[in-house]
Amino acid sequence: MQIMTSSPKDYPTQAVPVQNAPSTVDPTMPGASQPLKGVFWMLVTGFCFVAVTALVKYLGDRIPPAESAFLRYLLGLVFLVPMMGTLRRTRITRRLWGLFALRGFVHTAGVTLWFFAMTQIPLAEVTAMNYLSPIYVSIGAALFLGERMALRRVGAILVALAGALIILRPGFREIDAGHIAMLFTALAFGASYLLAKSTVDGTNPVVVVAMLSIWVTVFLAPLAGAVWVTPNLWELAVLFAVACFATAGHYTMTLAFASAPVTVTQPVTFLQLLWATLLGALVFAEPVDIWVVAGGCLILAAVSFITWREAVLKRRAVTPASLATKV
Repeated sequence: MQIMTSSPKDYPTQAVPVQNAPSTVDPTMPGASQPLKGVFWMLVTGFCFVAVTALVKYLGDRIPPAESAFLRYLLGLVFLVPMMGTLRRTRITRRLWGLFALRGFVHTAGVTLWFFAMTQIPLAEVTAMNYLSPIYVSIGAALFLGERMALRRVGAILVALAGALIILRPGFREIDAGHIAMLFTALAFGASYLLAKSTVDGTNPVVVVAMLSIWVTVFLAPLAGAVWVTPNLWELAVLFAVACFATAGHYTMTLAFASAPVTVTQPVTFLQLLWATLLGALVFAEPVDIWVVAGGCLILAAVSFITWREAVLKRRAVTPASLATKV
């Protein structure tokens, strides 16, 4: 890791529009001067991703997490149908096959842990801890991609980690298995994003999206088979709705970034934590934990600061602006 105190040079990266993967749409793209439109689409995005978490929470733990994740991705393969023509025309090298498989394996771990965490801890805590993914990406970019980090970014990362400590409060509360799962979920999704950056330079972004969905489904299949519980039609309908909302959320997020700069749309992501907290309290009778909200706000503020500084310096941010659920 190289730390610098002056403004770094440009490190261009290629954007990856995705559906079922961490969003890598260029968050500093100039967009049009349509701030209200950008805010509207980001509001819709927030609703979509809160709906994802709520539906998984509602589903409960009768269906094992690995099976729930598998069925969600299997049912979501229907969204790949429009991509089939591109897939057939694309020649994939052996190196790319390996990267696609590795990313699928890492993302599989993240998805499975996320579904498990949803059955163990409140919605607000899952949402708040999911904000750590961009922080992991920023650290990983410095360690593995050679990106130099200014002291202000290091400071923002430390603030985000402090936010995570406020949420977990080790020594003051019991750390649940769901909390540990979310720490590794954010790590897995961050690694998945970094691998996406490695693959997008070598092929069509549409292929990157499709390969993630296919490989995750493949890797989840044996895990689901080992704990299989036959789902009923209602459970299948709920999981298909999860797939629909996740896909719609990533699409509307792309529309938001295309309509307005990230400095306009980024603050709106705070509402995801607010909605998750209210939904947990009103629908699932989960107590409101002010420490969780405070810690989540710290993490979100740190990520927002990093992204804003990238925009000011007219760089394409390595850290993704998306704080959405990566399922």
